[in-house]
Amino acid sequence: MKVTPVMDARTRRWRAALFLFMLATGVSLASWVARTPAVRDALDASTGSMGLVLFGLSIGSMAGVLISGGLVRKHGGRPVIAAGAGLLVAGLLVIAGGAALEVSGGVFGGLALFGAGMGLAEVAFNIEGAAVERTLGRPVLPVLHGCFSLGTVVGALLGMGLTAVRFPVGWHLAAVAVAVAAAGVWTVRAVPAGTGRDDVDDEGGDGERAGSGAGAGGGGLRAQPAVWSDRRLVLIGLVVLAMAFAEGSANDWLPLLMVDGHGTSATAGSLTFMLFAVAMTTGRFAGGPLLVRYGPAAVVRASALVAAVGVALVVFSSSALLAGAAVVLWGLGASLGFPVTISAAGEGAKDAAARVSAVATAGYVAFLVGPPSLGFLADRVGLRAAMIVVLVLLGGAALITGALRRPEASPVAEVPSAQSDLV
Repeated sequence: MKVTPVMDARTRRWRAALFLFMLATGVSLASWVARTPAVRDALDASTGSMGLVLFGLSIGSMAGVLISGGLVRKHGGRPVIAAGAGLLVAGLLVIAGGAALEVSGGVFGGLALFGAGMGLAEVAFNIEGAAVERTLGRPVLPVLHGCFSLGTVVGALLGMGLTAVRFPVGWHLAAVAVAVAAAGVWTVRAVPAGTGRDDVDDEGGDGERAGSGAGAGGGGLRAQPAVWSDRRLVLIGLVVLAMAFAEGSANDWLPLLMVDGHGTSATAGSLTFMLFAVAMTTGRFAGGPLLVRYGPAAVVRASALVAAVGVALVVFSSSALLAGAAVVLWGLGASLGFPVTISAAGEGAKDAAARVSAVATAGYVAFLVGPPSLGFLADRVGLRAAMIVVLVLLGGAALITGALRRPEASPVAEVPSAQSDLV
């Protein structure tokens, strides 16, 4: 890794731009999540119908994630980030219009655009962050992912406040779209051209950017089926499925879970999601020392059990106050599972890029597609009872985290280098 003793102005601006846009992305996602009860009421949708609407986000996000790596390798990170930012803004505006006009199809389409923008930007931002790390010779990705989580806290606070004063959800999301557009313009201007592109020379100069692109987005879809013949990778994939499902379920359903399952107000539902976002942010910023001391297997096992306790209290407690407090355990437990698990997938293997890509794809499927399907189950058994699926998956994951045990200790700086934080 090339070490630069002093950060020059160009690199400082590059790094700051990545931090800013990840923060803006977190704000935009949390703004949508915090206002889901208001949108559901505006659309007069049942829980199952709302699950169908949420599939727009899943479909768009998966499409963006699957094509982003190839686009970065062909064009570089900057144009992919620009396209992702444009889709994010367009999606927010369409969601705002659909909610204002009470059109479910409009909200579905807006979520598809929004998800595609997030998926495109996700891989590209990890590639850019890895390139900045190589330039500076010190960790950047942990703070980059932390900025996304911090953005979710800010967005949740904003959503809670605007929900309390009954501010129209359409105008709220439109204002967020304007802020994301401004952050996107500044970011695209600050990011250098060519990061992660295949035709950049691999030796010296921008070669490290190409290398970081291969690591973060490489492997290709054709390389993924072969790596699943490794039993350890299969177990890692099962762990990431459970942990991503637990995180995604909270992101999709937590406000409605408190409103419909525990009879709280919409403002209290937004507050509960804010607590979850704070817990996620705290876990991601504070988890490094625990990983160094105890290793990923022990940390993820404990994380899964802590998250399971939180989910169990939310599901089985008759007290809305206790259930709201238990969300902190849910968030702390879910915070490190996705990035640590994906990092473990690529350790000590020649085909690391393909392994990481395969496990990340499995995680995104669980994170994006799984939770909306809970809506169909909730129509039959209720949203609280449907969350028992999350509890069972977390318990199963805790039993197989031994697969995350690395043969040799890896530097903590490499732990958070996962393609996560839709997340």
